Amino acid sequence: MDQDSHYATASDIITYIGVPLAVLGVLPILYNTVATLTALSKIKRMLRHSQLKALTRGDVVNRVIEVELPRYAVTPLDRFEHRDEYWSLSRCPSSIPGGSWTTFNWRTNAIGNKTQRVEYADQLRQPQVEVAFDELVSYLMDLGAVPDAQGWKLLRTTGLWTPVGCALMRSPDGRQKALTLAPLDDSDGNLSLAVNWSSHWTTRSHTSLPPYWIKIPAPILPKPDKDPEPSSSSSHGNNEPAENNEPSSSPSEAAKGDGKKKSSPSDSADSIQKEGELNARRAIACHVSDGGLLTAYPTDDKGAIASSDSLYIDHLRISSASTVGMWFASAATAFGTSSRTVLWGYKIPEDILAFSRKESVPCGVLEMLGVVDDSETPEWETKYDNMSERLDKQVRASAERAKAMMRENQMPPEQRAQAIRERVQKEGLEQMYALKDRMREEQKRKESRTVDALQSAKWQATKVSGFILRWLQVNHHVDESLSVREIAGRMLHRMILEGRYATDLCAMLDRWKVWCDNGGMRKSDFEALVEDKVLFAEATLLVSVIRDTGSETQSSIVLDLQECLRLWQKVRLG
Repeated sequence: MDQDSHYATASDIITYIGVPLAVLGVLPILYNTVATLTALSKIKRMLRHSQLKALTRGDVVNRVIEVELPRYAVTPLDRFEHRDEYWSLSRCPSSIPGGSWTTFNWRTNAIGNKTQRVEYADQLRQPQVEVAFDELVSYLMDLGAVPDAQGWKLLRTTGLWTPVGCALMRSPDGRQKALTLAPLDDSDGNLSLAVNWSSHWTTRSHTSLPPYWIKIPAPILPKPDKDPEPSSSSSHGNNEPAENNEPSSSPSEAAKGDGKKKSSPSDSADSIQKEGELNARRAIACHVSDGGLLTAYPTDDKGAIASSDSLYIDHLRISSASTVGMWFASAATAFGTSSRTVLWGYKIPEDILAFSRKESVPCGVLEMLGVVDDSETPEWETKYDNMSERLDKQVRASAERAKAMMRENQMPPEQRAQAIRERVQKEGLEQMYALKDRMREEQKRKESRTVDALQSAKWQATKVSGFILRWLQVNHHVDESLSVREIAGRMLHRMILEGRYATDLCAMLDRWKVWCDNGGMRKSDFEALVEDKVLFAEATLLVSVIRDTGSETQSSIVLDLQECLRLWQKVRLG
């Protein structure tokens, strides 16, 4: 009996102790399974709510969830083709950390996948996207964001060690952070940023010019008649479209009628002429990038793009064969730059900036051209006083003539007549020789005066522009109410529409720069200025505008921002 009791006790031990232990061994597996499935379900719900396509795999034994998400490179949408999406926020922004970029609508391009191994749903991170730094900043500024001066200065000085959360861009009122530094966890050594935006922060619209764009004002021209007579060349003052320039935009198609009539060549020519006249009265929006002028569109009265067809600008593109594109991009950038400009696309070459700052125009040349008076310039020419010499010659000639006449009076009639004829002939020759001597002397003094003018004190373009403006106004080349900057804007407008004018103006600028770099003006340069004073005067105004922009672009925030954009061309946004 004791033995049976003993065996029962052993089975009881196995039943009451072994089975619970076995169950306890299975509980962790069951817990991991439930926890993994719960986390996986939450992750899928987060992905579905954020409209993200991902591959998910769960390991219930090791309690690990693998999530494979695509990585994108993004660029802002086209401002004109996707107007609604460009100015509005995304309807389904991601709530997953690292997905702040989904606040906006982008043009995306998949560049790979990123696999994450997480245990909990809150460990999930959305891969950051790759975006061009200048395009990101330009897009935010287009919406109305303002740069934070302290943030850009800190980023420029400390680089990747800039504290997380440092603001680079702020809301239009400057109170909220719009673009901040993000952790470097998913940046692979790149600059990591995060964005935040609210719909009521957007203070600009499609009628506002975006960054890197410049508005060239239209000249004020007389309104054309209702029924203008067709002519081979129509006069528009300084803004007449050049005959050798190509049309500003593609001609419109023939009017649709009953399907039988076709447009005649004269109708097409009239359409092109009317379009050219209309463009001459419209302001022009120019997109200037680091490669120069990209596109140019005519605008309407409200400042919006009036046509989907770009103007003809091939003559203004930067190339190695011509300097026209470089001069136009430099002048347009200077014209569009002000004390409030913090972002521009084209960097004016240093040699052009240095040229604009030099004292290169001799004041004597300006006086000889009639631009300034002798009272406005320092003494520069050698004065010649030959009045006493002329009087001496006249006295001697009169005395000799009187003696000859006295001798003639004592001669017989025949000899006297012969002597008179010889004397008159001699006096004629002497007068002719004297006239030649005076002409030779005048030419010599004129050349000497030109040499003195070329070697006279030199003035900067900014100083010269004041006298040039007065000269243009006095001679009725420009309206008296216009300033130097306004005239420069009209010149840029004309350069876009007239290829010949742009070529001639830039040729004058090239000549000016050459004599400036070579140490001074030559006689051939002076003769070129005499042949076309107005062109040189207009070139002076452009150089003056470029010269004045040097001080506008030296603010600390501008230099910091541009240097940061140069250092980090591609960044990670999330």
